[in-house]
Amino acid sequence: MVNNPTFKLAFLAPKFWPTWLSVFFMYALSWLPQGIQLWLGKMLGRLVHRLLKKRRRIADVNLRLCFPTMDAQQRDDLVLKNMENTGIATFETSMAWWWPQWRLNRVVGSIKGIEHVEKAQANGKGVLLLVPHMLHLEMLGRVLGIAQPGIGFYRPHNNPLMEYFMTKGRLRSNEFLIGKRDVKGLLQALKNKKMCYYLPDQDYGRNRCEFAPFFAVPDAASTTGTLLFAGSKNCETLSLHGVRDEQGKYHIQIQPALADFPSGDPLTDVTRVNQRMEQAINEAPEQYMWLHRRFKTRPDENAPSYYE
Repeated sequence: MVNNPTFKLAFLAPKFWPTWLSVFFMYALSWLPQGIQLWLGKMLGRLVHRLLKKRRRIADVNLRLCFPTMDAQQRDDLVLKNMENTGIATFETSMAWWWPQWRLNRVVGSIKGIEHVEKAQANGKGVLLLVPHMLHLEMLGRVLGIAQPGIGFYRPHNNPLMEYFMTKGRLRSNEFLIGKRDVKGLLQALKNKKMCYYLPDQDYGRNRCEFAPFFAVPDAASTTGTLLFAGSKNCETLSLHGVRDEQGKYHIQIQPALADFPSGDPLTDVTRVNQRMEQAINEAPEQYMWLHRRFKTRPDENAPSYYE
């Protein structure tokens, strides 16, 4: 559990100077007007679109597999918008980590569904909040934390100085973070009636997975780790929709708890989780992380990689 990251004198060593430079640059840019930051992020995304052909290809294949009725021009347009939002996400991370509260309040559009969290907690349960990998995830966590501080279940950064800044930033509105290998820590947080973020939508490999439908793909590798936590007697499983609108404001809607979940049938349960993720992604598909190799693990281990 991390709730008070410690600054170390070792962070001043020369090997961290490039990190300090990038952090200073991010911090300085975060003070620009939001409209300028969104525009700069969009331009950065267009540069990514032009230069990172492999990632562009992965996003295109993901969309072709998930939305087979979408024509080539629609896919091209969506890939470009997705890359633009990828660039914007860099600036949104800085906003989430360093904006003061008064500035954050200006971009809060709406936060709905908190009553579902309160109901679960009133019943003596913790909340496992299922969240897709939206590109503005850092801002969603910061914004939701205004109304309902939560617990982050995350992968620590390999760079200890970036880990320090990342942790400090994520704790601006939330309680503490739990490393992704600390299963007991997350179960204890649920027992203590905390709201815990959990991201079940990516391909985490063949271990602890079911091949379940995800959009039009009938056999996407989908983690059963969700069921490990959801099966706790101290847990109710909810999900979150989050979008950034054209005015740069963030809207969050927490969906009601999944009924009779888990049911004991892992494939059925994982399919229901995927359906919740699909509903959230469909709110703003251009703002989802399509650059991830979502279908890299295939049922047939000898099958070629899907994006080749």
